[in-house]
Order: sequence, then C-alpha cells, then structure tokens
Amino acid sequence: MNHTIVITGANRGIGLELAKLAASKGHRVIATARSAEKAAVLKEAVGSKGAVLSLDIAKDESVTGFASSLKELGVTAVDILINNAGVYLDDDVAFESLASKMILESFNTNSIGPIRVTQALLPLLKKARAPKVASVSSLMGSMADNKAGGAYAYRMSKAAVNMFTRSLAADEREMTVITLHPGWVKTDMGGDRAPLEPAKSAEGLWTVIESATPDDSGKFFNHAGRELPW
Repeated sequence: MNHTIVITGANRGIGLELAKLAASKGHRVIATARSAEKAAVLKEAVGSKGAVLSLDIAKDESVTGFASSLKELGVTAVDILINNAGVYLDDDVAFESLASKMILESFNTNSIGPIRVTQALLPLLKKARAPKVASVSSLMGSMADNKAGGAYAYRMSKAAVNMFTRSLAADEREMTVITLHPGWVKTDMGGDRAPLEPAKSAEGLWTVIESATPDDSGKFFNHAGRELPW
C-alpha cells in the first residue's frame, strides 16, 4: 500500500536517504528543507509523485505556511510523519562557555520543532488509517545511558523529544508514536569519524518505522530495531 510520508530536514544526510528510500518504494514523499529552491537533489529524490516544500521548524509562521501548502497540494491524510530536522550546536563546547542562547536555540529546533510540526499535521494524521509519528532523537538524550556528560544543550533537547513521544503516545492511542536513534552517522552533524553511512542508517530506521505497531508506541529504538533505555 502506498502512503503519504512527510519528512522534515530532508535536504541532506539521513533525511535525504529516508526520502530516497520511501520514494523508491512507491510512496508519495513530501520532503522539507529550509529553502526548497536550493534542494535540487531532494527534488530528484522524491520524483514527480512527491514534493519539496520550504519549512523552518523553529518558526511558527513557517510551520503554519507548510500545513497550508499541504492542503494546496491536495494532501488529505498523512500516514507517516518523520520529525528528522535537528541541530547540534554545542559539540565540544565546555559547560563554562555554554551560552543560554545556544540552549534556547537547541530547544526551539530539537524539542519544540517536532511539536510544532506534529500539532500542525495532527488533523491530517488522524485521517490516516494507521498513522505513525517517528521523531529522530539520539542516544545522547537517554538519561540512563549518559556516562560521558557534556553536550548539555543537545542532550537536554533530545531528552525533551523523548518525553514528547511518551506523552503523545499516551494521549493519541490511535497513533503509533516512536522515537529513533539513528546511530553515529557520517553526516555534517556526526562528522567524518562516524562509522555508519547515512544510507545504512536510513535503511534501518525505515525498517523500524514500517514495522512499528501500536504495541511499540511510546518506545525508543535504534536503527537496528533494539529498544533503548530512557
């Protein structure tokens, strides 16, 4: 069965590979980038069946405009929403040097961003037969796993995404809501030393999303399908 898939932050890295993969399986992919005009590779990835729309998840007006654009495209239901867009602003920033502005920017994109998008698309998600919301988080957002410290803004903002998943899963029981850890991936965020290629991570994440059932709602998985600690 072909679905309508919305993927945020899809102009590069894991998001781009997810868009390619979903489109290759015949789904209609609505992919987003901050500037759709500059996302030529993404437009090629989603093909004529899909669409690339501009979206800045850190801005209310951008999210509202995006939701309106979906209606203009004739989208009547969203089967899967993948909240992929995110930032890592405090890599290698010492606690003493961490500015409150950096923390706030991290939360605005990584935590509030997925909430903005999910709220805006909730009516369309509820019109799908078996809607799913998958938010890309990080094992660095796991309190149980944190033995290394550091990366305060990123860790806290991703922990907040995890709590968002738990609450949404409890409130919207007709939806499957999960959080995903993509692994340490060779992207602009992960760096060149990362062992995992974006396409491999995306393949695993897609398998987890596709196979997720209501029994999995509210859970945290890595790209290999292993459940992770909060």
